[in-house]
Amino acid sequence: MTEISKMPNSLEEFWMPFTANRDFKANPRLITGAKGMYYTTHRGDKVIDGSSGLFCVAAGHGRKEIAEAARSVLLELDYCPPFQYAHPLSFELSRRLAALTPGDLNHIFFSNSGSEAVDSSLKIALAYHRAKGEGQRSRLVGRELAYHGVNFGGLSVAGLVNNTRVFGPGLPGTLHLRHTRLPEHRFVRGQPETGAELADDLQRFVDLHGADTIAACIVEPIAGSVGVLVPPKGYLKRLREICDRHGILLIFDEVICGFGRTGKQFAADSFGVVPDMITMAKALTNGVVPMGAVACSDRIYETITGAAPETAIELFHGYTYSGCPVAAAAGLATRDIFEREGLVERAAKMAPAFLDALFAFEEVPVVTNIRGYGLLGTIDLAPMESPGVRGYAVLQQLYDAGVMVKMTGDSILVSPPLILEESHIEEIFGKIRGVIESH
Repeated sequence: MTEISKMPNSLEEFWMPFTANRDFKANPRLITGAKGMYYTTHRGDKVIDGSSGLFCVAAGHGRKEIAEAARSVLLELDYCPPFQYAHPLSFELSRRLAALTPGDLNHIFFSNSGSEAVDSSLKIALAYHRAKGEGQRSRLVGRELAYHGVNFGGLSVAGLVNNTRVFGPGLPGTLHLRHTRLPEHRFVRGQPETGAELADDLQRFVDLHGADTIAACIVEPIAGSVGVLVPPKGYLKRLREICDRHGILLIFDEVICGFGRTGKQFAADSFGVVPDMITMAKALTNGVVPMGAVACSDRIYETITGAAPETAIELFHGYTYSGCPVAAAAGLATRDIFEREGLVERAAKMAPAFLDALFAFEEVPVVTNIRGYGLLGTIDLAPMESPGVRGYAVLQQLYDAGVMVKMTGDSILVSPPLILEESHIEEIFGKIRGVIESH
């Protein structure tokens, strides 16, 4: 058995994603253990997890219930093909998820990641319109400063230039709404009062290109990876109204903010807007096993399945590991933990103290902006000689100080596990303060 605490013989062969590989391999940050709110490094140091891994370990680390559920199913059923065959756990997890999603989003399509969930939702949107006899609806609308994963569909609708500049223009005909990061939104806690009119960009696209060319509009209710852009009041509602008026599907990418991060099951619940599809991943299995999903409305499912002959395949899309047994078992065990421990309600309870600590950085000279909602927050730092230089230095210094965060450029993203206590809030932000006040 390979020991995870054993230093690898070589660091060279693994090409790490979204990482400064050469610098990392000269001074590695290796993780060898995790329990509760803390990681253990290869040097034996404890590091508090201020980012839920990558927004995914919402129930905290080392949950034996999930490991035992995964082990049990692997001993009984290691794999079942999802094309024309199935196993019971995928249906049970779908039922549990459908009970959590808002409105009539009662049909669950499984993938292996958030990136795949996004691409699946876009393909489902195109298939829906074709099933209705409106195959000319092929345009997809995203938004500037959005992140929707790294597959080509997600890259096309996303709006982060560093993620796309090397890979070409993406899907033809894709359009982008303006972002909602306005100058007057500096240091606004929660939803800004201004900016709802930016949703009218979608109406401008309708006027310019014709509603009958647009299939779907996809947005993150809270833009996560770019640095927690909270939607202006009324913005999502206005998008919903425009979509309804013109037969456009509205997709919420809730890969980051789903499952309690906003104090409700989904951000759709927090903001009172029901989309036609919700993408999810990350906290779906507490980060233990890769899994993503798309929750679709009854109308979408029934339209696509109803348009095909009785014994024909209705949607020519899927993955070898869609809803695989071990992932489904991990997802069910995670849902049990959420329900038993009331983690969504706990997130809502802890959010005020979290946001108080976050916005206490407003007077730190190097801080240029703060944004936050629920248990999701960002601290923007003034750049140094070029964007991202200070942020990378801060990332390393925070790790050495004993706290892990997600950095995007010069922005510190904080999204701790939902099990956190006030002492954890004090520790996370105390260590952040100790680092950035030295800059």
